[in-house]
Amino acid sequence: MTLTIQRERSQPWGTRGYLLLNGEPDLFTLEDVVRSGPKVLHEIAGAPMLAHVLGALASRDWRPMHHDFKFATERNGVANIFLNTPNQAAWFERYLTDWAGPHARLGSMTFRMRTSVFPDDTMTFSGTVTETTTDDAGCGWVSVDVALMVRGPDASEDTARVGSTCSARIALPNDRNDNPWARQGDAWQPAAGR
Repeated sequence: MTLTIQRERSQPWGTRGYLLLNGEPDLFTLEDVVRSGPKVLHEIAGAPMLAHVLGALASRDWRPMHHDFKFATERNGVANIFLNTPNQAAWFERYLTDWAGPHARLGSMTFRMRTSVFPDDTMTFSGTVTETTTDDAGCGWVSVDVALMVRGPDASEDTARVGSTCSARIALPNDRNDNPWARQGDAWQPAAGR
């Protein structure tokens, strides 16, 4: 499985996709998003069957359509086993945190699965910043809409279908002295702006 991360900035990336400056993760702040609104694209080419099965097992999803080919094809009438909900949630979270960096904190996320993701499908995540705000406690928030496009192993990019859509709210530092992970109690209000 390959993971390709592309970003409009030209600086090098770290192993998890974080922007690096002088070998250290750069602090991605709310101001950076307001100024440039960077977009990021993740493409996961041909996630193998094992990734689907292990994702289902890791989330204790024993439903056979996620690991039993015969059950999935004969009983459910689908082309193959398919990605389960918690596994897909993990891919969205990974996409968002790779984009936002190590100081970002996921406040909320909802998604709607529209079609199945099968082994060897290519998944392409793309996101758009829809809003930036600061709440009453001074925490900076970014709202992001994400689309997961899916295409079969032999399909071209123009035949990709919308696999899932996602909306997320992420806390980002307002400046270099802010850390959303240090916020607790009244200073942490992830549901306030939804």
